[in-house]
Amino acid sequence: MTEEATARDRMPTIRDIAERAGVATSTVSRALSNPQRVNVRTREKIEKIAAQLNYVPSTQARGLSSGRTGAIAVLVPDVTNPFYFDIIRGTQDQLKAAGYTQLLVDTEEATDIELETLRKMRRTSDGIILAASRLTDAQLADAASRHPMVTINRATADAPTVLLDTPGAMVQALEHLASLGHTKVTYVGGPTSSWSTHRRWKAIEEAAARRGIEATRIGPYAPKTSSGAAAADAALRTGSTAFIAFNDLIAIGMLARLRERGVRVPEDVSIVGCDDIFGADFCNPPLTTIASPIEQAGRTAVSMLLAQLDPTRGGTPRKLAVMPTHLEIRESTGPAPASAKAP
Repeated sequence: MTEEATARDRMPTIRDIAERAGVATSTVSRALSNPQRVNVRTREKIEKIAAQLNYVPSTQARGLSSGRTGAIAVLVPDVTNPFYFDIIRGTQDQLKAAGYTQLLVDTEEATDIELETLRKMRRTSDGIILAASRLTDAQLADAASRHPMVTINRATADAPTVLLDTPGAMVQALEHLASLGHTKVTYVGGPTSSWSTHRRWKAIEEAAARRGIEATRIGPYAPKTSSGAAAADAALRTGSTAFIAFNDLIAIGMLARLRERGVRVPEDVSIVGCDDIFGADFCNPPLTTIASPIEQAGRTAVSMLLAQLDPTRGGTPRKLAVMPTHLEIRESTGPAPASAKAP
């Protein structure tokens, strides 16, 4: 293959343009990225040659010269968890509409992976969206000081935050169970590193005290269906007649284990999940759960991040957005067994 044929087969570079125009590569770079810095005759010559060669500017090179990459990193603790599907869909749609590329990273519920990813993404993205971050307040503060960032379901004073009001719906769940005669309720907690699990338990604990309900907490449990068997066994030992799980995955795993043990739901015990993931209404029985505008949370997070990146949008960027939630009542909750009802 001749040198000329090889040149035709590969993508043209600014070096090729420079050789044909008889100028330095730096002049070509300026003519294509900052045309006002090159005299008109030279610029027109370079542009004509670039068109003849079908030259396509490198996105990466443009990013290096402008300081922007055109990409936003979205970090989630577990990409297989259906809860994050809608967040990812929401961020993807909103970023695409704004002309950005989404870089999706699964941090595997691991703090060290999340920290290392944040460090790397500072070089390859214009901003970061952290969903359900497992980092400490100090770690988040440091990350926010180094790169534009928005968090979802993890409040921090150092970065804009989108919160799903699941604690408020946990109170709704407790009120629902109380109305069915349940006097002993167990909260099945999520990972210790989850900021949300502590907020949810506090809401349940305070609401239970107001209603005179005995509330206990077990866990922590990984937010997976495989955790449901151990969670169900432990929950039954508490003597409670109703269980509120950290998320739907744990609750679905509990339903399967209770069925194995011959415990009827909701005749013997009631179960409430959280997130209203796809399939929660297909369970046996269909799962009572907390529903949230998850996709909208992703869209809102992107809007808040873009406001940081582009101050010309006007107005003061929002620091906090709280998304409403509600209890979706299905067939996994029912009246407390007669023997467990308060006299």
